[in-house]
Amino acid sequence: MSTPEVEKAPSAEDEGRISKDVEAHISVRLDDGDEALKIVLEEEGSVSMTPEEEAALLRKIDWHILPLLCIVYGLQYWDKTTLSYSSIMGIQTATHLVGQQYSWLGSIFYFGYLAFEYPTNRLLQRLPLAKFTAFNIVVWGIVLACMAGTTNFAGLMVVRFFLGVFEASVSPGFALLMSQWYRVNEQGVRTGLWFSFNGFAIIFGGLVAYALAKDDQAHELSIAGWKAVFVIAGCLTIAFGVVLYLVMPDSPLTARWLTPREKTMVIERIRGNNQGVGNKKFKLHQFIEAFMDIKTWLFVAFSLIADIPNGGLSNFFSLIITSFGFTAQQSLLYGCPAGAVEVITIIGFLWLGDKFNARLLFAAVSETISLLGIVLIYALPTSMKVGRLFGYYLTGASATGIVTILSLISSNVAGYTKKTTVAALYLIFYCVGNLIGPQVFQAKDAPRYTPALITIVVCFSLCILILLAIWYINHRENIRRDEMKSRGEYVHVPNQEFLDQTDLENKAFRYRC
Repeated sequence: MSTPEVEKAPSAEDEGRISKDVEAHISVRLDDGDEALKIVLEEEGSVSMTPEEEAALLRKIDWHILPLLCIVYGLQYWDKTTLSYSSIMGIQTATHLVGQQYSWLGSIFYFGYLAFEYPTNRLLQRLPLAKFTAFNIVVWGIVLACMAGTTNFAGLMVVRFFLGVFEASVSPGFALLMSQWYRVNEQGVRTGLWFSFNGFAIIFGGLVAYALAKDDQAHELSIAGWKAVFVIAGCLTIAFGVVLYLVMPDSPLTARWLTPREKTMVIERIRGNNQGVGNKKFKLHQFIEAFMDIKTWLFVAFSLIADIPNGGLSNFFSLIITSFGFTAQQSLLYGCPAGAVEVITIIGFLWLGDKFNARLLFAAVSETISLLGIVLIYALPTSMKVGRLFGYYLTGASATGIVTILSLISSNVAGYTKKTTVAALYLIFYCVGNLIGPQVFQAKDAPRYTPALITIVVCFSLCILILLAIWYINHRENIRRDEMKSRGEYVHVPNQEFLDQTDLENKAFRYRC
């Protein structure tokens, strides 16, 4: 490897302050680097892009990548909420559920997710990324359709467990895809876009469930309405999983719809991310660093606390709406606007976050809106059912914080082993939070569920504080690194952007705030 270029030569007394980790990476071997390093070395200096060419390339990437991610992510959320729809369409009576058994159906999903989260993240690093993700989506669709064949609590528990197993790859897989294709300042709004299809899924799923419930009541269906929900959602998931397998490339290097020059242009575009496109080699020091980084544990804390409300509300929203005084069929329709709030807040706040490099601050604003919503549900008298319903709609804004942290794992965690490890930890505690969430809704507390609502108020409040803490740490570290560079302590290694360094190792790395 060529001799490193020093951006500003340090004085004799400064030389001792140049960190040993930077010196060590001067001698990084080619096979330790990113998958894109070889092509970068071969094409170095030969690629230049006009603004028009870059804009055209970005549009091409968007049209090939984003539509499938949006549709599949919307389907995976609809798949999870089918249980909530079925709760007021007859599943509890048909399968003889009693007491807390329905709550356990919400929780068991995340036991499966939790059990396979870390193995799945290691497989995402080792296997072709898009193909492995698509395989899991197809199998999860098959399993979901099997829900229609269950007749008792035990059968439902088994199927829900395996749903969690096969869904474990989707969120981390999509976050890794984002880091392969987009610059860090482009990732937030695009992650928000595909995540916002959770909201579209609420709208679409509610309308489908309402139509099925109406036809079921009129005896126009050959199978029970709650069974039809699972069959339709499962078959659509299978279909789009197959499309994802056939169409989605595993990285820019394998995209059939990119010319050789465009592949190199994609790689050059993401040079500034200091992350590359992937490395299949497990690196112990990156694994350890993931556990030593305070930001990892703030991500984990947020995931745990934010997903207690998420797990409860996503499984009980139909029952909550009926508790306001609306009928079961009305609740299927009246739940839809919450999806619209989720879409608007996610896309809007993530767009503003990228525009002003303030994702975390706008996420805190969105969490505050959710906090206001849950306070309205809790504080308003039962006679004000429209006001309480409006409060429920505002809770849809809570998803912005979850997607913001997910996007920061893509943007702010460098080193492929470290990134997959942090993603696994985040999603493990996502599971734990979602396991706890349904359990705070106790059958004995129905229909108002006051202890659960108080728990959610506390969780939303803590989430706001955690988001502000992560913002402060990132902002302070960026200032420190800028000062290091101005003092001549920053040594640039040629192509270090593709050496698979972590964000702590690479002092050129800057955190999105």
